[in-house]
Amino acid sequence: MPVPPTATAIIVAAGRGLRAGGDVPKQWQPLGGRTVAWHTLRAFDSHQGIDRLVLVLHPDDVDTDLWPSEPPADVVAGGATRAVSVRAGLEAVEGQATHVLIHDVARPLVSHAVIDRVLAALVDAPAAAPALTVTDALWTGADGFVTGTRDRSGLFRAQTPQGFETVAILAAHRAYRGDPADDVEVAMAADLPVRIVPGEANNLKITGPDDFARAEKLMKARMPDTPDIRVGNGFDVHRFGPGDGVVLCGVRVPHTRGLQGHSDADVGLHTLTDAIYGALAMGDIGRHFPPSDPRWKGADSAIFLEHAVTLSTDMGFCISNMDLTLICESPKIGPHARSMTSRVADITGVAEDRISIKATTSERLGFTGREEGIAALATVTLVGS
Repeated sequence: MPVPPTATAIIVAAGRGLRAGGDVPKQWQPLGGRTVAWHTLRAFDSHQGIDRLVLVLHPDDVDTDLWPSEPPADVVAGGATRAVSVRAGLEAVEGQATHVLIHDVARPLVSHAVIDRVLAALVDAPAAAPALTVTDALWTGADGFVTGTRDRSGLFRAQTPQGFETVAILAAHRAYRGDPADDVEVAMAADLPVRIVPGEANNLKITGPDDFARAEKLMKARMPDTPDIRVGNGFDVHRFGPGDGVVLCGVRVPHTRGLQGHSDADVGLHTLTDAIYGALAMGDIGRHFPPSDPRWKGADSAIFLEHAVTLSTDMGFCISNMDLTLICESPKIGPHARSMTSRVADITGVAEDRISIKATTSERLGFTGREEGIAALATVTLVGS
């Protein structure tokens, strides 16, 4: 039996989405604790048949922090129309991908089953797309009254992702003149046969404000009755030594001394990293980044946390929340807590309102009370996705 090809997923996210309401385009609005775009990217990043993600953005969005850094995607600037944006994405992968799946960012509930069907159809067809048969009666109307009916036989409601041989669809886009409804229209104009595969009703496109509530409800319904929830704890200590500041949770904090360690001695990020590894039953930082390895001397501890997050994603988990307590008499953590939260959010892709960073003293007791070092304790919750 032929093996379906792997493909690059081009996620089109350059639209402004004004009908959805809100202060930002719909792809950057929250859905289930993440942005719409994150859910869409995650659906493709977690599929074994997708080897690369390309995110096509509105030029105004490219140099902002709106789009998620995880899952990792190559960012391309789009244009004034969807067709221009798709062509920009295709040209970015020209000569690098045999097949592409082109998907609207506003369809965050696309399932692996739909992706599977599109990829399987590309084994012996140059193009394939999911669709639903039209089952409702069709009318024409004017001025609030029905003016006629239409035969619904042979009609389909188009969905994405739409899959293509890259060379064929890029040539079709370069030759097309006009503003097509989707990439199947472009393919048909170039005489490319497009195979129809079954779509899914849940693969809805978020268009208006009501669609967010519907999508949230569908997301909850898709969760298993007994989700795989894991909790991990982390604990770490670093002693003070010479220096004029410490790095805590990725933020440099001025101090009369520094923290000692093989890397940058960021006790906060080390503790969060160990908590994730613990929830995954994957050891600790020393197992993945041995202190005996000179590559990690003075390293930015964000590298360790990013690795733990990627590992959790690869194992089918997302981070639900993170709770970190820094234990020290000095320096004062409060003035820097917000910056630390923002930095951890940047590294992990977890929303700031799911990250807690706080501090306490040990009432002058023990090594932290004697200001010999800083300790940290963290708890992280992972949910199977």
